[in-house]
Amino acid sequence: MAHQFYFNPYILDNLPAPNSGFDVVQDISEPRLRMYVTSRGVKTFFVRKRIGGRDRRIIIGNYPDMDIEQARDSVSSVLASAAEKPKTRRRKISFGRLTDMYLNERVRRSEDGMVKLRRAIERHLGELDEKNISEVTFEDVMDVIGSIHGAAIARRMQELVQSIFKYALETGYIKENPISKMPKVTQHRRVRPLTKSGIVRLIAAIDDEPSPVLRAAFMMLVYGFAPKSQVFSMRWSDLDFNHYMWGARPLSDAAAVLLQDLPQDGNWVFSVRGRMRLTDPRVAWRRVVAAAGIPNLTMDDVHKFMMRHLVWASGAEDLRTNMNELIDEINSSNI
Repeated sequence: MAHQFYFNPYILDNLPAPNSGFDVVQDISEPRLRMYVTSRGVKTFFVRKRIGGRDRRIIIGNYPDMDIEQARDSVSSVLASAAEKPKTRRRKISFGRLTDMYLNERVRRSEDGMVKLRRAIERHLGELDEKNISEVTFEDVMDVIGSIHGAAIARRMQELVQSIFKYALETGYIKENPISKMPKVTQHRRVRPLTKSGIVRLIAAIDDEPSPVLRAAFMMLVYGFAPKSQVFSMRWSDLDFNHYMWGARPLSDAAAVLLQDLPQDGNWVFSVRGRMRLTDPRVAWRRVVAAAGIPNLTMDDVHKFMMRHLVWASGAEDLRTNMNELIDEINSSNI
């Protein structure tokens, strides 16, 4: 909450600057008038106004270039101007051109992220590029969004188009948003199929896997408490069996026993095809999960299941104890 007092030259001239960032003070005589005081000592009058559902801060001027009475007198006119809808521009602009303006002014992403976003826009919204933004209809957008395969991508593109039209409204290129009432694309989120009894059946199916490398790798998805990308890229140099550590994380007892039984004759723990590391054994995994009766199970589902049931602890030894207790419960079929 802003510190409140009656604005007068003596107080404002002697306001201390904060050590970092800025402070906000409020005038008692005109409560809508406020002032930023930055760490460099710059003092700026401003007002707040909720516009289009968003809290906006509108700068009036710097003190002492603008005196206090001028700032107070300006409050009503500044707020009235902010409440006015922007005048519609007569100059036409294409959807593609306006999208470029929106990306440049409103979107903050890394260079790679921006390239990916522009590529997605070109691929999914390219049909709208040449159309005048004021002539794009509800039906045009519905057709474009409806042609996108994948509900998640369609939902993201719909949200992006909504933001572009809101920007067009704010900048005066359209009088109203034609898709303000467009129903959101429904996403059917995937339900993870692994259950308590399923993890027991999965371990039994992994035990029947004929390849010793794949059998050990799949079992580490359970015993290692790590996603597949980290399990399959394990290096022998990362393991410390004396202290039961895998890099900075503890190793469960079951994981240590499993790994110590493997031949340590290369760089990678799980190596195939002339010492190349294991990457994505999807065919073997489909065989295992089918045998376990969970055909839709992914490898990362296993990691998420284990982490949901693991009791977290900040200390390595306490965490390792909790890992061991969970694995013991699984092996005894009591979870």
